[in-house]
Amino acid sequence: MKPYTLQRHLGNFGRTVILLVFLLLVILPIYWMFITSFKTNAEIINAQQITYFPREITTENYVQLFKLYDYKGMLTNSLVVSVSTGLCITLLSILGGYGLARYTFKGKDAMLLFFLVTQMIPGILVIIPLYVIFAKLGMINTRLSLFFFYLITNLPFCVITMRSFFERIPYTLEEAAYVDGCSKLTTLVRIVLPVMFPGIVAVFVFAFIGAWNELIAGTIFINTADLWTIPVGLKSLIGKYDVKWGVLMAGGVCALLPTAIMFAFMQKFVVEGLTAGAVKE
Repeated sequence: MKPYTLQRHLGNFGRTVILLVFLLLVILPIYWMFITSFKTNAEIINAQQITYFPREITTENYVQLFKLYDYKGMLTNSLVVSVSTGLCITLLSILGGYGLARYTFKGKDAMLLFFLVTQMIPGILVIIPLYVIFAKLGMINTRLSLFFFYLITNLPFCVITMRSFFERIPYTLEEAAYVDGCSKLTTLVRIVLPVMFPGIVAVFVFAFIGAWNELIAGTIFINTADLWTIPVGLKSLIGKYDVKWGVLMAGGVCALLPTAIMFAFMQKFVVEGLTAGAVKE
């Protein structure tokens, strides 16, 4: 019994050490970005001595970020594109996932296979064809081009994920609602969707983060600074001969705050939703 207990404790200790290492790998870059945003430019570029805490705390980097680089406009563009994309993808995923989970029709398996295949294709490969299409439609340098790109690249995965959520819910729950006189739409809205609320939140968060963090499409489809999203705006701070590290780190901290706040309030639902969609009962 003692050797088994010792082995178990050693195993727990090893897992704890591994988790702590991974935790440090995640936290250290965020910490470094945070403290760098409060350092003076002279302290940042001083290569002779690395400081792990600002010698002189300054908010000049944040002042420059909002006054000189129109960060408020970038934040507005990112929020408009990300929220609209997340809401639209969530709605379409609910309808598509419900249809794939509850109905049998010709071509269903082929459609699922097509959705899975699209996940193997990097999104960057479709940017050039989409650029040609958007240019002919007059959509270049508009938020609409980003909206459609994020919709196209994220929707297949979200539909497949939402399908697994619907399949987890017993169909007898819907049959009971039909017996009570509910229509299909009423049953979906009042009975099914409240049960799978964590799954809906998980899909929305996935779609939102996918649009919030994307850089390449924003760089290609947007030509003017007044329509830049946050990743594109922060990229502009990296020049050929100079990098404004303090302002760049301040922008990174401000870009992290909305997603951090969202995860703080939705973490429980996201974990439940991803766990629920991972298995089929």
